[in-house]
Amino acid sequence: MKIRITPLNIVSAIGLGLVAVNLVSEKSTAPRQVDMSGFYLLILGCLILVTFITDMIFRFTLKDIKRIWVVELIFIFIAAILMLILQKVA
Repeated sequence: MKIRITPLNIVSAIGLGLVAVNLVSEKSTAPRQVDMSGFYLLILGCLILVTFITDMIFRFTLKDIKRIWVVELIFIFIAAILMLILQKVA
């Protein structure tokens, strides 16, 4: 089995790391400490699941690794722009 690293894999790994750190770390009110409630951890977990499923869809529809990278980077870029727009509106 060939392991192919893609941008959505990297995003999923960063998200899993963030969830793990927030679950294991002790809760404190130190400066620069990100305090994530259980709801936000649940939302982050759902987003990790969505990125994993989206990555699988892109892998099955696109066979060339270069096309997968381009399409997934465009997908991440568009998702980030939409997220910033929604934050400005709300």
